[in-house]
Amino acid sequence: MEIYKIKDLNFSYPITKKQVLKDINLNIDNGEFITICGKSGSGKSTLIRQLKPILTPHGNRSGEIYFKNNPLEEIDQRTEVLEIGFVLQSPENQIVTDKVWHELAFGLESLGYDNKTIRLRVAEMASYFGIHNWFHKKVSELSGGQKQILNLASIMTIEPSVLILDEPTSQLDPIAAMEFLEMLKRINSELGITIIMTEHRLEEAIPISDRLIVLDDGSIIADGSPQEVGKKLHKLNHPMFMSMTSAMQIYAEVEGDNPWPITVNEGRNWIDKFMEDRKVLNDYSNLEAPNSIDDDIVVELKECWFKYEKNLPNVIEDLSLKVYRGEFYSIVGGNGTGKTTALSLISGISKPYRGKVLINGKDINKLSYKERFENNLGVLPQNPQTLFIKKTVELDLYEMLSNTRLDKVEKETKIKEVAEITELDELLDMHPYDLSGGEQQRAALAKVLLLEPQILLLDEPTKGMDSHFKEKFAKILKSLQRQGVSIVMVSHDIEFCAKYSDTTALFFDGNIITAKATREFFAGNSFYTTKANRMIRHIYREAITIEDVIELCGNYKEKTL
Repeated sequence: MEIYKIKDLNFSYPITKKQVLKDINLNIDNGEFITICGKSGSGKSTLIRQLKPILTPHGNRSGEIYFKNNPLEEIDQRTEVLEIGFVLQSPENQIVTDKVWHELAFGLESLGYDNKTIRLRVAEMASYFGIHNWFHKKVSELSGGQKQILNLASIMTIEPSVLILDEPTSQLDPIAAMEFLEMLKRINSELGITIIMTEHRLEEAIPISDRLIVLDDGSIIADGSPQEVGKKLHKLNHPMFMSMTSAMQIYAEVEGDNPWPITVNEGRNWIDKFMEDRKVLNDYSNLEAPNSIDDDIVVELKECWFKYEKNLPNVIEDLSLKVYRGEFYSIVGGNGTGKTTALSLISGISKPYRGKVLINGKDINKLSYKERFENNLGVLPQNPQTLFIKKTVELDLYEMLSNTRLDKVEKETKIKEVAEITELDELLDMHPYDLSGGEQQRAALAKVLLLEPQILLLDEPTKGMDSHFKEKFAKILKSLQRQGVSIVMVSHDIEFCAKYSDTTALFFDGNIITAKATREFFAGNSFYTTKANRMIRHIYREAITIEDVIELCGNYKEKTL
């Protein structure tokens, strides 16, 4: 039975002439698990918001959408709330009460259910989702992963027939993201609920999806099983193939015949078979060597302690770290461990109650605002919207140069250059809030780059970025490094850190547990490591990227006995 039928759907936002969705024709069957992917700005979020009228953006739409064989626009609001659940990208944007138990009950209370029914469903959902251990907690005390599970459980108390999710793992650490996606698969397989999800983190999403739909510039270019879609994207040489799982990417470069492995386990089994009767080499000198780093220390934290309020527990405890000129220093770790707070200490936004923060050897508290941020520190926050204050992207960029001595022509030149680098040329006339999540990241990055910082602080910069722009973003960062710029990045994007960082540190309980050269770091971990490393570490532990594994397999191919 079809739960959704979309016929000839077109959509454009007000004022702009560009079609965000173009001739979308799509049938979604009851009980399917569908993941929708595509480059930033391809129309993913716009498409799924058409499926819940209360969230549909204002604009010009043509075409038809049917829900359970009825025109979607004719469904009354109560039925919409009961039948169609929607989980937003940011948990904070959806939680409306201050206690966990009340959040679980809130939707049912709003719909007028009696207390007996509310208590039963809340108890059932709390048990199903493992919430009973933090049932009486304040929402403010929860981690990011717990908040997103609470969002999901709150919707599930209403017992919808379809669950729509807009990049639900974008703000979660790798382990929390896997747990959340496993919970979705459980809901789908055990309760038969249809799942429609947009996602950039496809490494975990693809293996649990029945069907993959790829959008490009508002049109569907691929629709089918993960294997079918992967093969088509590879055949088209499409940039979205770089978002397929590590096993798929490696296999496509080494063999490419049927059947394609998708998961780490399938990839490992294929590699084992591939290595049969092939000589194991000891020379892996072709693997990329780490970048050379200057000896000058540009950022130093000395035994820093920090708490947000006097009576609250410490967020940072006895933290010390050093970042050298031209170094790319990445910090990974779970939600709520203190990573973002550490960045705020480096930028001077927060002050430790004990310890020192030194920037180029000077106490940051003794630096004026101008000395901190004029050709010195540049900060890209986790939420890029905090940087937007104007009505268009272009005006926001000009605002960054308002206090400089540049003339009009010089300003135009700089903005044109940074817009080209960050691929914003066609978005300059748009309101920053109308951009997709990945486009907002690029616009915020452009604003920061206009400051020409020598120390770049990045908080989850690849969140919402497609694989195509991640490659371009990495080239921007590497170019800055060559100019002596130091980069400190907090990230949940393990693969990005492994491929581009010089040093990687694991944050836990307010401190750095370990900090090592990136290859050594990921080769030594069991969970905080890449999918590529998990596939081949039993053969060669130091291979940590997709490119490493392809290189090794290429060597084996040449050395067949």
